[in-house]
Amino acid sequence: MAKPKTAFVCSECGASSSKWQGQCGDCGAWNTLSEIVVSAPTAEGRRAGYAGQSSAAVVTRLDQVPQGVESRTEVGIGELDRVLGGGLVDGSVVLIGGDPGIGKSTLLLQALDAVAGRMQGLYVTGEESLAQVASRAGRLGLSLSGLHCLTETCVERIAAQLLREKPRLAVIDSIQTIYSEQLPAAPGSVSQVRESAARLVRLAKEQDISIFLVGHVTKEGGIAGPRVLEHMVDAVLYFEGESGGRFRVLRAFKNRFGAVNELGVFAMSDRGLREVPNPSAIFLSGSAMDTPGSIVMVTREGTRPLLVEVQALVDQSSLANPRRVSLGLEQNRLAMLLAVLHRHGGLAVFDQDVFVNVVGGIRVQETAADLPVLLAVLSSYRSRALAEKTVAFGEVGLSGEIRPVPNGEERLREAASHGFKRAIVPHANAPRKGGFKDLQIIAVDRLSEALEAAE
Repeated sequence: MAKPKTAFVCSECGASSSKWQGQCGDCGAWNTLSEIVVSAPTAEGRRAGYAGQSSAAVVTRLDQVPQGVESRTEVGIGELDRVLGGGLVDGSVVLIGGDPGIGKSTLLLQALDAVAGRMQGLYVTGEESLAQVASRAGRLGLSLSGLHCLTETCVERIAAQLLREKPRLAVIDSIQTIYSEQLPAAPGSVSQVRESAARLVRLAKEQDISIFLVGHVTKEGGIAGPRVLEHMVDAVLYFEGESGGRFRVLRAFKNRFGAVNELGVFAMSDRGLREVPNPSAIFLSGSAMDTPGSIVMVTREGTRPLLVEVQALVDQSSLANPRRVSLGLEQNRLAMLLAVLHRHGGLAVFDQDVFVNVVGGIRVQETAADLPVLLAVLSSYRSRALAEKTVAFGEVGLSGEIRPVPNGEERLREAASHGFKRAIVPHANAPRKGGFKDLQIIAVDRLSEALEAAE
């Protein structure tokens, strides 16, 4: 028997090498190359393709391609449908990851229960027994008669069951436990995860089955396994939040059928995950009295604005290099903003420790947080609270100008709906036709004007 051909594949970027080396030559990651068995493709494999694919490739003009709308099915859980882009697309494959105990299996069990009366679903578990799954479903108050479950880890047998049962929705929990009998590697290895996922993706496209794949996460927070796994699926969702906390955030990092960075908020209860339709209310502190170093900003996640509280603490430093710590914001941007505050605002904090935190565990990834951060730092440094019911947003440039951010009027409408009285915003984001009732809009062009307005 001929010796099987092997290759070494990087789990970070998917690049392959003919021999093992400590560092990947493509992405530079260390100790990420794993050996896989490479089998030569057969004639049947070379001819195989997705359903509807012709044997001969034909060049086609895009205006001659029939334009169709994806067939979507609402799951019935509003926050999950929002993150998916309006519902499940037939034949789509969604990869969902998160820390252990964050609620991935709970949410997917609830999703199967929500669609049980409209379509057939199948829950495939490779980590738990049927008794454990039934016990969890009973604790969540789900209808056990409407849930179908399968305990299996072989992808060939799972595919056979999917072809036999023909469900519209399937959950694979988890992809790291699935293996193929055609590969000698252990379950969870790079080759097994990649080949098992490829088989399930091909089956989903051919049979129009919507599949959820549950993925383990590494200690760095990314989904374990080869990076190519995220490129194979149609959507990648991450569960964020503390496993011991009450609230969970579901975020879309990739979605071929909807907007990325869409956000869904859930609250964990004794009956499972409960959707939070108004997340702005939970991210505000609700404190009766204003405190120095605190301000509310309007950020935008996906297609909706969110009100979140930004806190800053400025304290005398005893270190040669004062600390700059930010939670929920980019730390390098905080250092840049403090330099702008010194140069164009006349406030020097080079001998102060500066700590900035976004309340609620939200990660703000847009530049609209620049102005609120500087106003919170100013408030903490002077130990003087900002005016009651004040909200702010805006990007701060290196020359001290206040730049506009997208969807300014929608952000102001969200602030007005929650009873805020003052808004410090870029001049270009001020409404041109009238304003909002009971909301005083202070439009600024320079950082110095914003600091004066905050007095």
